[in-house]
Amino acid sequence: MKNSLYTAARLLLGLMFVAFGLNDFVPFIPTPPSIPQYAGIFFGTMVQSHFSWFVFGVQVLAGLLLVINRYVPFALVTLAAVIANIIAFHITMWPATLVPMPLAVTLLWFVVAWRYRHQLNPLLRPA
Repeated sequence: MKNSLYTAARLLLGLMFVAFGLNDFVPFIPTPPSIPQYAGIFFGTMVQSHFSWFVFGVQVLAGLLLVINRYVPFALVTLAAVIANIIAFHITMWPATLVPMPLAVTLLWFVVAWRYRHQLNPLLRPA
């Protein structure tokens, strides 16, 4: 049971980041009908400066690593930074959308990371 939960969480998390990351390069998910002003300005700036290419490229790469089950600790560390920024974005600019997606992604991340906790533990030790 534990192995299937981990596998399902890893695949779902990976596929979510691949899909949402690819959506920036080839838009196929419709945009919401109304976006708060600051959220729109922030995202528009990311797109115009091409910073979004980097952010969404990292999402696609890390998501693919999770899907193919290679370098999973590296993908988890990379996605931790992405997820922290996603949560910060939703808390500060679009709090109405904090539930369910950002919190669901965070929960999936913790389910996958639990298997690698011994490899990730050194990251939490002081230098």
